[in-house]
Amino acid sequence: MTDSVKSEKNYAVAVILSGIFGVLGIHHFYCGRISHGVFDLSLAIVGLTLMQFEDVTLALLGLGLIVIDVIHTIVVTFMLLVGSYRDGKGKLITYPGQKL
Repeated sequence: MTDSVKSEKNYAVAVILSGIFGVLGIHHFYCGRISHGVFDLSLAIVGLTLMQFEDVTLALLGLGLIVIDVIHTIVVTFMLLVGSYRDGKGKLITYPGQKL
């Protein structure tokens, strides 16, 4: 059962990547959640691209995508901070001293 298995991924690296590059999904790539990372990166790219259009509707849609990405990043960063986020193999990325 994966509930009591600790991930080999470094907690500090995962939190730092999430805090700095979270909107781009870099932390997902590090944690082994490749499809999640591709989705996050695509959301950021499409959102930023749509914001470049002069059409207000497209710009607002792009802004909406960026807001969704930021909210998702905040949730994932919080999950990492409290030690409840799992890597791509289903193992917990635990903070130092966390009991399983």
